[in-house]
Amino acid sequence: MQKYFIIIATLFLLASCNKWFDVKPEDQVTKDELFKTESGFMEALNGVYTACAHEELYGLELAAGLPEVLAQNYHFEPNDRDAYKQTSLYNYTDLRFTDRRDKVWRRTYTAIANCNLILENINNGTPFTDVNRQLIHGEALALRAYLHFDMLRLFAPSFASAPTGKAIPYVTTFSNIVTPMSTVTEALNSMVADLTAAKELLKPTDPILKGAYVVGYPSDTASKELVSPVLFQQNRRHRLNYYAVCGTLARVYLYLDKKQEALSNAKEVIDAKKFPFTKEQDFINADVKLKDRIMYPELVFCWYDNWHTGLYAKRFETGFAGFYIKADAGDKLYEKGGVGGEDRRFKQWFNLINDNSMVRYELLKYKRDKETNRHPLVHPAIRLSELYYIAAEASWDTDPAKAQEYLNLVRAARGINVPVNTTSKTIFIDELVKEVRKETYAEGQLFYLYKRLNRGILMETGAITPPSDKVFVLPFPNDELEYGQR
Repeated sequence: MQKYFIIIATLFLLASCNKWFDVKPEDQVTKDELFKTESGFMEALNGVYTACAHEELYGLELAAGLPEVLAQNYHFEPNDRDAYKQTSLYNYTDLRFTDRRDKVWRRTYTAIANCNLILENINNGTPFTDVNRQLIHGEALALRAYLHFDMLRLFAPSFASAPTGKAIPYVTTFSNIVTPMSTVTEALNSMVADLTAAKELLKPTDPILKGAYVVGYPSDTASKELVSPVLFQQNRRHRLNYYAVCGTLARVYLYLDKKQEALSNAKEVIDAKKFPFTKEQDFINADVKLKDRIMYPELVFCWYDNWHTGLYAKRFETGFAGFYIKADAGDKLYEKGGVGGEDRRFKQWFNLINDNSMVRYELLKYKRDKETNRHPLVHPAIRLSELYYIAAEASWDTDPAKAQEYLNLVRAARGINVPVNTTSKTIFIDELVKEVRKETYAEGQLFYLYKRLNRGILMETGAITPPSDKVFVLPFPNDELEYGQR
């Protein structure tokens, strides 16, 4: 049995109060000591976020790594020795794949265990000030659901494929007792329950819901994300805030094929008008100190990770040793010769490299400059655009015109002024999938979309890998019994 522990992210040694998350895990304490004080709960929860931003989870692997390789978004040469080559061929017996998979599973369930430890102690009588108890309680519930959802999307058949099929253990206690396997539907319903409870806790308490909380760049005077005198209540978008919980619920409901519930939660984020589409002048600005490569204002939730700048430089800026896409495949992806000719994402995110051996594009989305960047290095977790995509898909059956309006709003915000206009649901979904692929490149979402829709995976050659659980369902780790697998 693995010995679980709480990772401490020390808040009180920071030189600047608005840098509260710019720390690394550095200590272990007993739960009795940790949960005697409000600050102990804060440290424990921040430790979970820090652990999730590790390179083996959302600091690389579950963001720009494993799901993107499975979605065929990168190029690998036939004799490529990169650790991901066999993964791109769906060779799930490859030792480099199994090692990576096991680390993802282990770290995720350790983070879940730490959420459970927080939840089991949150009402232990420790005094709290202001609304911090409700914030911690709600975020821990939401984190537990969010993490389980990604494990289900990797290791279980989709709801559309096998709603009663074996899924994952949905672990809700901090214990060495084996957790029984849930079916796909049972696990998804548990996520809905956790996220619904989180919404109820956060709705009356989350500072992001206040009109005075204005989303923006850290250096801008108009931004009001750092003004709270309570350090723990700043930078709510770096945490599973109320709107992020709505976004996660929209994802889960759409996976359950409950379109009206998905639409309701997506619209709650859209209609709040809290997250503006990034201004064109910010996205294309030639001055790197004023440039926003990641479209920061419209991130509803992101994993904060300012200590892995070198890791991303190594992964995306090292030529054939890194992640890249062949130029012809990139041109097709963004429809360069057609409606995508003015797509700002294509122009700003990709750098054409021609070294005579291969013409390729290197990704600039996560590039860090020697000068001060306009925003911290973060990994997008939930974008405003995703909520529009969910609303579009969920609306089609009852209001195709509104569905297309949602999709076309995002296209227009990216510089595509040719609207989708069709009476065919098949064509509409095709266009929606293309837009998701463009928008979330190197963010880890496309593979899950293919899987949910039971859709063939488009290869860079133009061929299609047919939908199959042999591709979509990753085998469980070898040490699965440690976490309750049967």
